[in-house]
Amino acid sequence: MNKLYFMLVFITLFLIAIIVRLTNIQFADGEKYRNLSEQLTLRNDTIFANRGNVFSADGSLLATSMSQYEIRMDAVTVDAKVFRKEIRNLAVELSKMLGNSASYWETKIKKARNNKNRYLFITRKLGYTNYMRIKSFPIFNLGMYKGGFIAEQSTVRAHPLGKVAERTIGYDDYRGAPGIEGAYRSYLKGKHGWRMKQKIAKGQWKPISDNNEKEPINGKDIVTTIDINIQDIAHHSLLRQLEIYNAEHGCVVVMETKTGEIKAISNLGRNSLGKYYEKRNYAIYESHEPGSAFKVMSMVAALEAKVIDTNTIVDTGNGKFRMHGRFINDSKRGGYGEISAARALEVSSNIGFARLIDENFMDKPERFINILKKMHLNKKLGLPIKGEGTPVIPSPGDKIWSKNALPSIAYGYNLTLTPLQTLTFYNAIANNGEMVKPKFVKEIRSWNKHVEYFEKEIIDPKICSEETVKKVQEILKNVVIRGTGRKLYDENFSMAGKTGTARTEYGNYAEWVKDKKYISSFTGYFPAENPKYSCIVVIHKPDTKTGFYGADVSGPVFKDIAQKIYTSNYIIDTIENKTPNFASIKNDFDSYYAKSNKEFTSIPNVKGMAAMDAISLLENLGLKVDFKGVGKVKDQSINAGEKLIKGTTIVLNII
Repeated sequence: MNKLYFMLVFITLFLIAIIVRLTNIQFADGEKYRNLSEQLTLRNDTIFANRGNVFSADGSLLATSMSQYEIRMDAVTVDAKVFRKEIRNLAVELSKMLGNSASYWETKIKKARNNKNRYLFITRKLGYTNYMRIKSFPIFNLGMYKGGFIAEQSTVRAHPLGKVAERTIGYDDYRGAPGIEGAYRSYLKGKHGWRMKQKIAKGQWKPISDNNEKEPINGKDIVTTIDINIQDIAHHSLLRQLEIYNAEHGCVVVMETKTGEIKAISNLGRNSLGKYYEKRNYAIYESHEPGSAFKVMSMVAALEAKVIDTNTIVDTGNGKFRMHGRFINDSKRGGYGEISAARALEVSSNIGFARLIDENFMDKPERFINILKKMHLNKKLGLPIKGEGTPVIPSPGDKIWSKNALPSIAYGYNLTLTPLQTLTFYNAIANNGEMVKPKFVKEIRSWNKHVEYFEKEIIDPKICSEETVKKVQEILKNVVIRGTGRKLYDENFSMAGKTGTARTEYGNYAEWVKDKKYISSFTGYFPAENPKYSCIVVIHKPDTKTGFYGADVSGPVFKDIAQKIYTSNYIIDTIENKTPNFASIKNDFDSYYAKSNKEFTSIPNVKGMAAMDAISLLENLGLKVDFKGVGKVKDQSINAGEKLIKGTTIVLNII
């Protein structure tokens, strides 16, 4: 009996302990364990917002987000009979689609099955069409659990028009966000949503409700200033010349004179195989000595200071002149002798400009420098795109200042500018003195509606007097007619501009003489009267055996661009600042937008809709979509109005 009493007391105490513990868990620690349970069985799934698209000025798609798939296989889960019967058929289909022999694929999959490999790599970077195709292959068509088919979806940024202005359009955030993609990512990226899911059998997660807890907000679209046709002309003209001269790299920019809109920009560098591609955004980031292209700035400064006029005579001698212990040379053997200041610019005389600037500003060099700074040549343009190079205009007292600094600056050395900074100044001359900021983006759009429009930004309404502008415009026209750019002259259309040839990497002069390196450029505008476009072409390190002068290397690119734009009637037909025309897709879009914002409890009618709009709408409703053909939906396998059951497969007939 004592043993019985002891056991009774022990059981009673044990039951009391259990009751106390249960009470404690239920009331004292209840909240803690409920939260822990939710953490193990509930989760918030992120619904990623679609990144906005990037369009050209005419509505062509430059950048968009696309789904791609990586395919793997659980070689163990497939039923043995099915595996033996269908493995050869699967191998044949994989061979047709991905290459390698059918035997290769059959051996690979059998080996994976023997090794109990449940995550065998098949292929990656498949588009949606190929994903649907591979999904229908033997064995794979049985799905994940019976066929071992594993598809991992990811979203990538694609450029439908290829390498067009790739560095300027930019990339997604993970690549450092250069270009327009990086500058306007706050508009493009949108806001992610989320949906509550509960864990069910076999490690699967099921949405708790039919609605998302927070709907994603898609990114806004960017409409750039890029003109696809002008871009194509500029890109191929530059590429051809780089190949002819076997140059290291180069860039070209075409700007609309009145508005500052960048109509084309191409930046091509050479890889180890000698092929050219959009390597870096040279036009924006690369500061270099502009050489003779800067003589225009020196002429404007001297005219504004009224220390010379265009008919002021300067003696250039026999083409070699000693100044402050250093020789300055002109390209013409025997020199130009006594010539006017205007002629010195036309023939690009280094001696002429060194003497004109040094002799008139020697006592007060800061006066010359201050005029350059007043014309904003020492300031960045303040572009939204990352990586703009910093211009360098030295002043008296700086470490790099010396007696030779002033005459060197006069003809484009001892200072640095980027190509786009140089072009902005020339564009101001073409624009009668009004300096406008280069513009890459016209507007922000959302669901085909205007969100924000970017107006023209004026840096300076008048960088110099009207008298100076007219004089310089006349000289630049004569550069092409009878100066260093005379090879470019064409009586059928007028151009104005300035050649530029600058030494580069000449720090060790003895080494430079053995392997001379130059930067060749041409900067100008067209037509010479009432200019519509300005343009700069800069080519680095052309093969000197073929040529290196700006008129020979870069000038033909400028002329080719001007001529093709002129003959394609762009100057007549597309001068107006037009809003991109989305009329071709407006009806399809309006139909899709109306339906996508409607709540459905039954199958919608997608007949007549564009294929991709219909697929997107149905997949967002939780249906699985299979389709045949391209174009618009002709028929759907489940009739409109039938009950909507998520996970059901609907087949679309598209023509």
